[in-house]
Amino acid sequence: MILPYSTIAQTSRNISLPSSLTARNDDNSSWPSPSGEFAFGFKQIGKDGFLLAIWFNKIPDRTIVWSANRNDLVQEGSKVELTSDGRLMLSDAEDQQVWSANDSARTEVAYAAMLDTGNFVLANTNSTNLWESFDQPTDTILPTQTLNLNSNLYARYTATNYTSGRFLFTLQSDGNLVLYTTYFPQQFPNFDYWSTQTTDIGFQVIFNQSGFIYLASRNGSVLNTISPHAVSIQNYYQRATLDYDGVLRHYVYPKNASSIAERRPMAWSTPASIPQISACQ
Repeated sequence: MILPYSTIAQTSRNISLPSSLTARNDDNSSWPSPSGEFAFGFKQIGKDGFLLAIWFNKIPDRTIVWSANRNDLVQEGSKVELTSDGRLMLSDAEDQQVWSANDSARTEVAYAAMLDTGNFVLANTNSTNLWESFDQPTDTILPTQTLNLNSNLYARYTATNYTSGRFLFTLQSDGNLVLYTTYFPQQFPNFDYWSTQTTDIGFQVIFNQSGFIYLASRNGSVLNTISPHAVSIQNYYQRATLDYDGVLRHYVYPKNASSIAERRPMAWSTPASIPQISACQ
């Protein structure tokens, strides 16, 4: 059965106002989710600087799934602040603002939280999300996340360079789901090399709690299956990432040794991709 939305409890450890993190190469530069499976904070990228990011926090390579400043790394000493009036702001080491999440919603924000789904949220006193990282994806989506009309994923430039690169995955306003090359370094679409041909009927890309990824119509019917593989989110970490080679891959990673019995390595492996490629690993 395909379930569009998660019934997983959204446990959170609330981050009160005001709070801040400073970019350092240590374990004190992040806010973890309650289970510790995800973290939000600063991740050093080689010697180039720091990303304000979300990553898988219990696997050795700390795979990044979202970032705020992919095109503008900051240096050590930079700071992200959840201010007393509810703004989430990234400032560089010279105290110049680099990024802000939510200027329009700041007066209602009561707290922030890193959820166990991998979603970082700003919420009001009724626990209604006013801003969430799931609504501002970079190159990756996670189980329970959806892409709505006009949503985009931009591939990174290389395996180690997180700058927006040469490929775009977009659910267009007309409902067609398309993979494009871009007019790099501009982010405008150039040549389309894959699409669902769902103009006027495509509505939402859903990555559900059963591990299926599909394009749905407005009434919820499945129009196109992007990844048909049922993978347990209890046993595997999962992500769908538009890689720097222009392929969207569904990745899985065992959470524990018992999962390895299913013949998956203790590493990211790929049960599905678009476009489909042979020997996809």
